[in-house]
Amino acid sequence: MALGGGTFTAQNKELPGAYINFVSAASANAALSDRGIATMPLELDWGVDGAVFEVTSGDFQKNSLEIFGYDYAHEKLKGLRDLFKNARTLYAYKLTSGGAKAENEYAKALHGGIRGNDLKIVIQVNADDDTLFDVKTVLGTTEVDAQTVSSAAALKANRFVAWKPDATLTATAAAPLSGGTNGTADGAAHQAYLDKIEAYSYNVMGVAVTNETTKGLYAAFVRRLREEMGIKFQLVLYNKAADYCGVISVKNLVQDEGWSEAGLVYWVTGVSAGCEVNRSSQNRCYDGEFSVYADYTQNELKKAIRGGEFTLHKVGSDIRVLEDINTMVTISDTQGGIFKENQTMRVIDQIANDIAVLFRMKYLGAVPNDAAGRVSLWSDIVAHHRQLERIRAIENFSDADVAVEPGATKKSVMVSDSVMVVNAMSKLYMTVTVA
Repeated sequence: MALGGGTFTAQNKELPGAYINFVSAASANAALSDRGIATMPLELDWGVDGAVFEVTSGDFQKNSLEIFGYDYAHEKLKGLRDLFKNARTLYAYKLTSGGAKAENEYAKALHGGIRGNDLKIVIQVNADDDTLFDVKTVLGTTEVDAQTVSSAAALKANRFVAWKPDATLTATAAAPLSGGTNGTADGAAHQAYLDKIEAYSYNVMGVAVTNETTKGLYAAFVRRLREEMGIKFQLVLYNKAADYCGVISVKNLVQDEGWSEAGLVYWVTGVSAGCEVNRSSQNRCYDGEFSVYADYTQNELKKAIRGGEFTLHKVGSDIRVLEDINTMVTISDTQGGIFKENQTMRVIDQIANDIAVLFRMKYLGAVPNDAAGRVSLWSDIVAHHRQLERIRAIENFSDADVAVEPGATKKSVMVSDSVMVVNAMSKLYMTVTVA
Protein backbone atom coordinates (compact mmCIF):
# COMPACT_ATOMS: atom_id res chain seq x y z
CA MET A 1 0.00 0.00 0.00
CA ALA A 2 0.99 3.61 -0.45
CA LEU A 3 1.68 5.75 2.60
CA GLY A 4 -1.89 7.04 2.53
CA GLY A 5 -5.13 5.28 1.76
CA GLY A 6 -8.61 4.61 3.00
CA THR A 7 -11.87 6.49 2.75
CA PHE A 8 -12.45 10.24 2.51
CA THR A 9 -15.09 12.78 3.43
CA ALA A 10 -13.34 15.86 2.03
CA GLN A 11 -10.36 16.22 -0.29
CA ASN A 12 -8.02 17.16 2.53
CA LYS A 13 -5.60 14.23 2.79
CA GLU A 14 -1.95 14.98 3.55
CA LEU A 15 -0.31 11.70 2.55
CA PRO A 16 -0.05 10.56 -1.09
CA GLY A 17 -2.17 7.50 -1.85
CA ALA A 18 -5.51 6.19 -3.09
CA TYR A 19 -8.58 7.22 -1.07
CA ILE A 20 -11.64 5.24 -2.17
CA ASN A 21 -15.24 5.33 -0.90
CA PHE A 22 -17.77 2.59 -1.59
CA VAL A 23 -21.40 3.61 -1.18
CA SER A 24 -24.72 2.11 -2.22
CA ALA A 25 -26.48 3.66 -5.19
CA ALA A 26 -29.58 5.63 -4.17
CA SER A 27 -33.04 3.42 -4.02
CA ALA A 28 -0.33 -1.92 -11.91
CA ASN A 29 -1.64 -2.65 -14.93
CA ALA A 30 -5.27 -3.11 -14.90
CA ALA A 31 -5.08 -6.87 -14.31
CA LEU A 32 -7.07 -8.63 -11.60
CA SER A 33 -4.96 -9.84 -8.68
CA ASP A 34 -5.19 -13.45 -7.54
CA ARG A 35 -7.03 -14.50 -4.40
CA GLY A 36 -6.27 -17.34 -2.03
CA ILE A 37 -3.97 -15.56 0.44
CA ALA A 38 -4.76 -16.00 4.14
CA THR A 39 -3.09 -15.13 7.40
CA MET A 40 -3.51 -16.68 10.84
CA PRO A 41 -1.78 -16.43 14.23
CA LEU A 42 -1.22 -19.97 15.49
CA GLU A 43 -0.37 -21.69 18.75
CA LEU A 44 2.52 -23.91 17.65
CA ASP A 45 4.89 -26.36 19.32
CA TRP A 46 7.63 -25.64 16.76
CA GLY A 47 8.52 -23.07 14.14
CA VAL A 48 10.02 -19.66 13.45
CA ASP A 49 9.86 -17.39 16.49
CA GLY A 50 8.72 -13.77 16.43
CA ALA A 51 8.25 -13.38 12.67
CA VAL A 52 5.59 -13.78 10.01
CA PHE A 53 6.52 -16.66 7.71
CA GLU A 54 5.01 -17.67 4.38
CA VAL A 55 3.72 -21.19 3.75
CA THR A 56 2.29 -22.27 0.40
CA SER A 57 -0.02 -25.25 0.02
CA GLY A 58 2.87 -27.14 -1.61
CA ASP A 59 5.21 -26.26 1.26
CA PHE A 60 2.64 -27.51 3.74
CA GLN A 61 2.22 -30.85 1.98
CA LYS A 62 5.93 -31.47 1.45
CA ASN A 63 7.68 -29.74 4.35
CA SER A 64 5.24 -29.64 7.26
CA LEU A 65 7.67 -31.55 9.50
CA GLU A 66 10.32 -28.88 9.07
CA ILE A 67 7.91 -25.93 9.25
CA PHE A 68 5.51 -27.01 11.99
CA GLY A 69 7.32 -29.94 13.61
CA TYR A 70 4.74 -32.57 12.66
CA ASP A 71 4.14 -34.65 9.55
CA TYR A 72 1.32 -33.66 7.22
CA ALA A 73 -1.13 -36.28 8.54
CA HIS A 74 -0.63 -35.49 12.24
CA GLU A 75 -3.70 -34.69 14.33
CA LYS A 76 -2.20 -31.36 15.39
CA LEU A 77 -2.23 -30.13 11.79
CA LYS A 78 -5.91 -30.91 11.17
CA GLY A 79 -6.88 -27.24 11.24
CA LEU A 80 -4.21 -26.32 8.72
CA ARG A 81 -5.29 -29.17 6.44
CA ASP A 82 -8.78 -27.66 6.53
CA LEU A 83 -7.35 -24.22 5.70
CA PHE A 84 -5.25 -25.40 2.76
CA LYS A 85 -8.14 -27.17 1.09
CA ASN A 86 -8.88 -23.74 -0.42
CA ALA A 87 -6.10 -21.29 0.50
CA ARG A 88 -2.96 -21.26 -1.61
CA THR A 89 -0.72 -19.17 0.65
CA LEU A 90 -0.66 -18.60 4.42
CA TYR A 91 1.17 -15.87 6.28
CA ALA A 92 1.56 -17.61 9.62
CA TYR A 93 2.74 -16.30 12.97
CA LYS A 94 3.69 -18.35 16.00
CA LEU A 95 1.80 -16.94 18.98
CA THR A 96 3.79 -19.20 21.28
CA SER A 97 7.11 -17.59 20.34
CA GLY A 98 9.68 -16.95 23.03
CA GLY A 99 9.70 -20.42 24.57
CA ALA A 100 12.90 -22.21 25.57
CA LYS A 101 14.83 -24.27 23.03
CA ALA A 102 15.41 -27.92 23.88
CA GLU A 103 19.04 -29.04 24.03
CA ASN A 104 21.49 -31.72 25.15
CA GLU A 105 25.28 -32.00 25.28
CA TYR A 106 25.53 -32.25 21.48
CA ALA A 107 22.96 -29.88 20.03
CA LYS A 108 20.33 -27.21 20.58
CA ALA A 109 16.98 -27.03 18.80
CA LEU A 110 16.69 -24.32 16.16
CA HIS A 111 13.29 -23.20 17.47
CA GLY A 112 11.69 -22.90 20.86
CA GLY A 113 8.76 -25.15 21.75
CA ILE A 114 7.85 -28.46 23.31
CA ARG A 115 8.26 -30.33 20.02
CA GLY A 116 12.01 -29.87 20.42
CA ASN A 117 11.84 -32.34 23.32
CA ASP A 118 11.02 -35.06 20.78
CA LEU A 119 14.38 -34.60 19.07
CA LYS A 120 17.20 -37.01 19.80
CA ILE A 121 20.74 -37.51 18.58
CA VAL A 122 21.92 -41.01 17.62
CA ILE A 123 25.70 -41.49 17.33
CA GLN A 124 27.38 -44.64 15.98
CA VAL A 125 30.95 -45.48 15.04
CA ASN A 126 31.20 -45.68 11.25
CA ALA A 127 31.30 -49.28 10.02
CA ASP A 128 34.04 -48.63 7.45
CA ASP A 129 36.25 -46.20 9.36
CA ASP A 130 36.39 -46.34 13.15
CA THR A 131 37.83 -42.81 13.32
CA LEU A 132 34.52 -41.44 12.01
CA PHE A 133 31.05 -41.17 13.53
CA ASP A 134 27.61 -41.47 11.92
CA VAL A 135 25.50 -38.76 13.58
CA LYS A 136 21.74 -38.87 13.05
CA THR A 137 19.07 -36.38 14.08
CA VAL A 138 15.73 -38.04 14.81
CA LEU A 139 12.40 -36.28 15.40
CA GLY A 140 9.95 -38.66 17.04
CA THR A 141 10.60 -41.78 14.97
CA THR A 142 11.64 -39.98 11.79
CA GLU A 143 15.28 -39.56 10.83
CA VAL A 144 15.62 -35.98 9.58
CA ASP A 145 19.39 -35.69 9.11
CA ALA A 146 22.47 -37.91 8.90
CA GLN A 147 26.14 -36.92 8.69
CA THR A 148 29.44 -38.76 8.88
CA VAL A 149 32.16 -36.72 10.59
CA SER A 150 35.32 -37.02 12.62
CA SER A 151 34.30 -34.54 15.31
CA ALA A 152 31.44 -32.33 16.48
CA ALA A 153 33.18 -29.30 14.98
CA ALA A 154 32.69 -30.82 11.51
CA LEU A 155 28.92 -31.14 11.88
CA LYS A 156 26.80 -28.80 9.76
CA ALA A 157 23.60 -27.27 11.10
CA ASN A 158 20.47 -28.91 9.73
CA ARG A 159 16.81 -27.83 9.66
CA PHE A 160 16.24 -28.87 13.28
CA VAL A 161 19.34 -28.39 15.43
CA ALA A 162 22.46 -26.30 15.78
CA TRP A 163 25.46 -28.35 16.92
CA LYS A 164 27.76 -27.64 19.84
CA PRO A 165 31.21 -27.72 18.23
CA ASP A 166 33.06 -28.33 21.51
CA ALA A 167 31.12 -31.52 22.29
CA THR A 168 32.92 -34.86 22.35
CA LEU A 169 31.25 -37.44 20.13
CA THR A 170 30.74 -40.86 21.72
CA ALA A 171 28.55 -43.72 20.57
CA THR A 172 25.03 -43.44 22.00
CA ALA A 173 21.77 -45.14 21.11
CA ALA A 174 19.77 -41.95 21.56
CA ALA A 175 20.53 -38.74 23.43
CA PRO A 176 17.25 -36.83 23.79
CA LEU A 177 16.97 -33.06 23.82
CA SER A 178 15.03 -31.59 26.72
CA GLY A 179 13.93 -28.31 28.29
CA GLY A 180 11.90 -27.04 25.34
CA THR A 181 8.85 -24.95 26.26
CA ASN A 182 6.14 -23.04 24.43
CA GLY A 183 5.79 -19.31 24.90
CA THR A 184 2.53 -17.85 26.20
CA ALA A 185 -0.16 -16.94 23.67
CA ASP A 186 -1.34 -13.91 25.60
CA GLY A 187 -2.55 -10.46 24.62
CA ALA A 188 1.00 -9.26 24.06
CA ALA A 189 1.58 -12.12 21.61
CA HIS A 190 -1.55 -11.23 19.64
CA GLN A 191 -0.53 -7.55 19.55
CA ALA A 192 2.95 -8.51 18.33
CA TYR A 193 1.35 -10.43 15.46
CA LEU A 194 -0.87 -7.50 14.52
CA ASP A 195 2.09 -5.12 14.53
CA LYS A 196 3.98 -7.36 12.11
CA ILE A 197 1.14 -8.43 9.79
CA GLU A 198 0.12 -4.83 9.09
CA ALA A 199 2.81 -4.64 6.39
CA TYR A 200 1.45 -7.65 4.43
CA SER A 201 -1.27 -8.00 1.81
CA TYR A 202 -3.79 -10.83 2.06
CA ASN A 203 -7.44 -11.54 1.39
CA VAL A 204 -8.62 -12.97 4.71
CA MET A 205 -7.36 -13.13 8.29
CA GLY A 206 -8.58 -15.94 10.53
CA VAL A 207 -8.25 -16.09 14.32
CA ALA A 208 -9.45 -19.23 16.09
CA VAL A 209 -10.00 -17.84 19.59
CA THR A 210 -12.93 -17.77 22.02
CA ASN A 211 -11.78 -14.97 24.34
CA GLU A 212 -14.03 -11.93 23.86
CA THR A 213 -11.30 -9.39 24.58
CA THR A 214 -9.03 -10.93 21.96
CA LYS A 215 -11.84 -11.07 19.41
CA GLY A 216 -12.56 -7.41 20.10
CA LEU A 217 -8.90 -6.54 19.49
CA TYR A 218 -9.01 -8.15 16.05
CA ALA A 219 -12.39 -6.66 15.13
CA ALA A 220 -11.02 -3.19 15.92
CA PHE A 221 -7.89 -3.96 13.88
CA VAL A 222 -9.75 -4.89 10.68
CA ARG A 223 -12.01 -1.86 10.98
CA ARG A 224 -9.04 0.48 11.43
CA LEU A 225 -7.09 -0.95 8.49
CA ARG A 226 -10.10 -0.98 6.17
CA GLU A 227 -11.39 2.47 7.04
CA GLU A 228 -8.28 4.45 7.91
CA MET A 229 -5.53 2.83 5.85
CA GLY A 230 -7.37 1.46 2.84
CA ILE A 231 -6.09 -2.09 3.42
CA LYS A 232 -9.00 -4.26 2.33
CA PHE A 233 -9.40 -7.74 3.80
CA GLN A 234 -11.98 -9.65 5.80
CA LEU A 235 -11.58 -11.17 9.25
CA VAL A 236 -13.00 -14.56 10.30
CA LEU A 237 -13.82 -14.99 13.98
CA TYR A 238 -15.90 -17.44 15.98
CA ASN A 239 -19.18 -16.22 17.43
CA LYS A 240 -18.52 -12.47 17.17
CA ALA A 241 -21.45 -10.12 16.50
CA ALA A 242 -19.40 -7.24 15.10
CA ASP A 243 -22.10 -5.66 12.86
CA TYR A 244 -19.42 -4.86 10.29
CA CYS A 245 -18.98 -5.96 6.69
CA GLY A 246 -15.30 -6.69 7.25
CA VAL A 247 -15.95 -9.39 9.88
CA ILE A 248 -17.28 -12.91 9.23
CA SER A 249 -18.66 -14.64 12.33
CA VAL A 250 -18.66 -18.47 12.33
CA LYS A 251 -21.67 -19.82 14.22
CA ASN A 252 -20.87 -23.55 14.31
CA LEU A 253 -18.67 -25.05 16.98
CA VAL A 254 -16.45 -28.09 16.51
CA GLN A 255 -16.74 -31.04 18.86
CA ASP A 256 -13.30 -32.64 18.51
CA GLU A 257 -11.48 -33.48 21.73
CA GLY A 258 -8.36 -31.40 22.21
CA TRP A 259 -9.50 -28.66 19.83
CA SER A 260 -10.99 -25.27 20.54
CA GLU A 261 -14.68 -24.99 19.67
CA ALA A 262 -13.54 -22.22 17.28
CA GLY A 263 -11.76 -24.75 15.05
CA LEU A 264 -14.08 -24.23 12.07
CA VAL A 265 -12.41 -20.82 11.61
CA TYR A 266 -9.60 -22.62 9.74
CA TRP A 267 -11.89 -23.95 7.01
CA VAL A 268 -13.96 -20.77 6.70
CA THR A 269 -10.78 -18.70 6.43
CA GLY A 270 -9.50 -20.90 3.60
CA VAL A 271 -12.85 -20.92 1.80
CA SER A 272 -13.27 -17.15 2.11
CA ALA A 273 -9.72 -16.43 0.95
CA GLY A 274 -9.85 -18.91 -1.94
CA CYS A 275 -13.31 -18.02 -3.22
CA GLU A 276 -12.96 -16.22 -6.54
CA VAL A 277 -14.20 -12.67 -6.97
CA ASN A 278 -17.06 -13.85 -9.20
CA ARG A 279 -18.16 -16.69 -6.94
CA SER A 280 -20.03 -17.28 -3.69
CA SER A 281 -19.35 -19.92 -1.04
CA GLN A 282 -23.07 -20.31 -0.42
CA ASN A 283 -24.10 -23.98 -0.45
CA ARG A 284 -20.45 -25.02 -0.29
CA CYS A 285 -20.14 -28.52 1.16
CA TYR A 286 -17.91 -28.84 4.21
CA ASP A 287 -15.11 -31.20 3.22
CA GLY A 288 -12.89 -30.79 6.26
CA GLU A 289 -11.99 -33.12 9.10
CA PHE A 290 -13.71 -31.65 12.15
CA SER A 291 -16.91 -32.90 13.72
CA VAL A 292 -19.10 -29.82 13.20
CA TYR A 293 -22.27 -29.14 15.15
CA ALA A 294 -24.94 -28.25 12.58
CA ASP A 295 -28.24 -29.41 14.12
CA TYR A 296 -30.26 -26.21 13.78
CA THR A 297 -33.99 -25.76 13.34
CA GLN A 298 -35.48 -23.66 10.54
CA ASN A 299 -36.19 -20.86 12.99
CA GLU A 300 -32.62 -20.97 14.30
CA LEU A 301 -31.30 -20.74 10.74
CA LYS A 302 -33.52 -17.73 10.00
CA LYS A 303 -32.28 -16.07 13.17
CA ALA A 304 -28.67 -16.80 12.18
CA ILE A 305 -29.15 -15.05 8.84
CA ARG A 306 -30.78 -12.04 10.48
CA GLY A 307 -27.91 -11.92 12.98
CA GLY A 308 -25.20 -11.97 10.31
CA GLU A 309 -23.84 -15.38 11.29
CA PHE A 310 -21.89 -17.52 8.80
CA THR A 311 -23.64 -20.83 9.39
CA LEU A 312 -23.25 -24.40 8.17
CA HIS A 313 -26.37 -26.57 8.19
CA LYS A 314 -27.32 -30.13 7.39
CA VAL A 315 -28.61 -30.97 3.92
CA GLY A 316 -29.23 -34.71 3.92
CA SER A 317 -25.90 -36.28 4.82
CA ASP A 318 -23.96 -33.17 3.84
CA ILE A 319 -23.07 -30.09 5.86
CA ARG A 320 -23.27 -26.96 3.71
CA VAL A 321 -22.86 -23.19 3.94
CA LEU A 322 -26.27 -21.60 4.44
CA GLU A 323 -25.46 -18.01 3.37
CA ASP A 324 -22.15 -16.40 2.42
CA ILE A 325 -22.67 -13.40 4.69
CA ASN A 326 -20.74 -11.18 7.09
CA THR A 327 -21.76 -9.70 10.42
CA MET A 328 -23.27 -6.49 9.04
CA VAL A 329 -26.87 -6.15 10.20
CA THR A 330 -27.33 -2.37 10.38
CA ILE A 331 -27.78 -0.78 6.95
CA SER A 332 -27.62 2.89 6.01
CA ASP A 333 -28.12 5.20 3.05
CA THR A 334 -24.46 4.76 2.08
CA GLN A 335 -24.14 1.04 2.82
CA GLY A 336 -27.21 -0.96 1.98
CA GLY A 337 -28.11 -4.61 2.34
CA ILE A 338 -25.86 -5.67 -0.54
CA PHE A 339 -22.87 -5.03 1.73
CA LYS A 340 -23.97 -7.98 3.90
CA GLU A 341 -22.96 -10.36 1.10
CA ASN A 342 -19.37 -11.55 1.10
CA GLN A 343 -19.45 -11.82 -2.67
CA THR A 344 -20.04 -8.06 -2.76
CA MET A 345 -17.13 -7.54 -0.38
CA ARG A 346 -14.84 -9.64 -2.57
CA VAL A 347 -15.69 -7.48 -5.58
CA ILE A 348 -15.21 -4.13 -3.87
CA ASP A 349 -12.05 -5.29 -2.10
CA GLN A 350 -10.71 -6.50 -5.45
CA ILE A 351 -11.38 -3.09 -6.97
CA ALA A 352 -9.88 -1.19 -4.04
CA ASN A 353 -6.72 -3.30 -3.80
CA ASP A 354 -6.11 -3.53 -7.56
CA ILE A 355 -6.64 0.17 -8.25
CA ALA A 356 -4.51 1.17 -5.25
CA VAL A 357 -1.66 -1.04 -6.51
CA LEU A 358 -2.12 0.31 -10.05
CA PHE A 359 -1.98 3.90 -8.81
CA ARG A 360 1.05 3.28 -6.60
CA MET A 361 3.06 1.37 -9.22
CA LYS A 362 2.21 3.39 -12.34
CA TYR A 363 0.94 6.84 -11.45
CA LEU A 364 2.08 7.99 -8.02
CA GLY A 365 4.89 10.51 -8.49
CA ALA A 366 5.34 9.50 -12.15
CA VAL A 367 2.42 10.58 -14.36
CA PRO A 368 1.58 14.29 -14.79
CA ASN A 369 -1.81 15.36 -13.49
CA ASP A 370 -2.97 16.78 -16.81
CA ALA A 371 -5.75 15.77 -19.18
CA ALA A 372 -3.64 13.06 -20.83
CA GLY A 373 -2.59 11.61 -17.48
CA ARG A 374 -6.15 11.50 -16.23
CA VAL A 375 -7.32 9.85 -19.45
CA SER A 376 -4.65 7.20 -18.95
CA LEU A 377 -5.87 6.49 -15.41
CA TRP A 378 -9.48 6.43 -16.63
CA SER A 379 -8.53 3.95 -19.36
CA ASP A 380 -6.80 1.61 -16.88
CA ILE A 381 -9.76 1.65 -14.48
CA VAL A 382 -12.19 0.96 -17.32
CA ALA A 383 -10.01 -1.92 -18.56
CA HIS A 384 -9.93 -3.37 -15.04
CA HIS A 385 -13.70 -3.18 -14.71
CA ARG A 386 -14.18 -4.76 -18.14
CA GLN A 387 -12.30 -7.77 -16.85
CA LEU A 388 -14.64 -7.96 -13.87
CA GLU A 389 -17.58 -7.77 -16.26
CA ARG A 390 -16.16 -10.53 -18.49
CA ILE A 391 -15.94 -12.91 -15.54
CA ARG A 392 -19.46 -11.87 -14.46
CA ALA A 393 -18.43 -10.26 -11.18
CA ILE A 394 -20.14 -7.00 -12.20
CA GLU A 395 -22.75 -6.28 -14.86
CA ASN A 396 -24.16 -3.47 -17.02
CA PHE A 397 -20.88 -1.58 -16.88
CA SER A 398 -20.39 1.44 -19.12
CA ASP A 399 -17.28 3.51 -19.78
CA ALA A 400 -19.33 6.50 -18.64
CA ASP A 401 -19.58 4.96 -15.17
CA VAL A 402 -15.98 6.06 -14.53
CA ALA A 403 -14.96 9.72 -14.41
CA VAL A 404 -11.47 11.00 -13.59
CA GLU A 405 -11.31 14.71 -12.87
CA PRO A 406 -8.87 17.20 -11.31
CA GLY A 407 -8.92 17.10 -7.51
CA ALA A 408 -8.89 19.93 -5.03
CA THR A 409 -5.11 20.40 -5.41
CA LYS A 410 -2.69 20.27 -8.34
CA LYS A 411 -1.45 16.86 -7.18
CA SER A 412 -4.80 15.13 -6.63
CA VAL A 413 -7.31 13.47 -8.91
CA MET A 414 -10.94 12.70 -8.17
CA VAL A 415 -12.40 9.41 -9.44
CA SER A 416 -16.14 8.74 -9.53
CA ASP A 417 -16.92 5.09 -10.13
CA SER A 418 -20.14 3.10 -10.31
CA VAL A 419 -20.41 -0.69 -10.45
CA MET A 420 -23.31 -3.15 -10.23
CA VAL A 421 -22.20 -6.26 -8.38
CA VAL A 422 -23.46 -9.66 -9.54
CA ASN A 423 -24.42 -12.10 -6.79
CA ALA A 424 -25.00 -15.82 -7.14
CA MET A 425 -28.54 -17.16 -7.36
CA SER A 426 -29.90 -17.78 -3.88
CA LYS A 427 -33.69 -18.09 -4.00
CA LEU A 428 -35.98 -19.71 -6.57
CA TYR A 429 -39.57 -18.55 -6.76
CA MET A 430 -41.49 -20.61 -9.29
CA THR A 431 -45.10 -20.67 -10.34
CA VAL A 432 -46.36 -23.66 -12.27
CA THR A 433 -49.74 -23.45 -13.94
CA VAL A 434 -51.36 -26.83 -14.52
CA ALA A 435 -54.15 -26.97 -17.08
